Amino acid sequence: MKVIRPLAFPPGIVAGFSTRSGGVSPPPLGMNLSFRVGDDPSNVRKNREIFFGALGIPPERIAVPGQVHGTMVRRVEEPGEYPETDALISSAKGLFLCVSVADCVPILLLDTQSGAVGAVHAGWRGTASAIVVAALGAMRAEFGTLPSRIIASIGPCASACCYAVGADVASRFPSGCVRNDRGVLFVDLKSANRTQLIGAGVPPETVELSPYCTISDSSLFHSHRREGAKSGRMMGVIGRMA
Repeated sequence: MKVIRPLAFPPGIVAGFSTRSGGVSPPPLGMNLSFRVGDDPSNVRKNREIFFGALGIPPERIAVPGQVHGTMVRRVEEPGEYPETDALISSAKGLFLCVSVADCVPILLLDTQSGAVGAVHAGWRGTASAIVVAALGAMRAEFGTLPSRIIASIGPCASACCYAVGADVASRFPSGCVRNDRGVLFVDLKSANRTQLIGAGVPPETVELSPYCTISDSSLFHSHRREGAKSGRMMGVIGRMA
């Protein structure tokens, strides 16, 4: 089993991104962490035990947004599922915030002064609507967070090499985040979110970018773009140990 651990976060912060390897679900689901893709719930529970266990996280201490590709940011203090939400923030110790992805961008945030954390699900719609900036604003309102003391990790997702889109989607992004390859348009979601973080005041040196592409690396990642309805889901998670 492979877990991708961000390098940026200090001791006491637990963070990681799952992959498709090491799970008990039948192929192609493997390490699927979602109950919403037709997998046997007992397999999903076991997969979650494996993934969260590798990070030392009790599975009963996770908070998961019911993602709808919107811009809702919710402060949470207890584990559970939070419907119609695409970003969670918290200052609670021993609570671990998750996002579910299979090409969308998982973004993990830490306020290095207060210890508050955030987990953001940013697909193309969320990215175009600057959900990560909304999450920063919510952290400022709830915890007094200043962008200058944020560490951010942008995890594995569909990368600029492979994320082809139509002209209508491409038009929602700055030209610097769009590549035209012989008439085919590709959007760089990682760069778009990094640009938004830096534009909001996060220091460039504290924004970590994953080098992985979920579409191109079929051995390591689930990809809805590549596998369609057969795709499993991965998770990004962040929290403070109690």
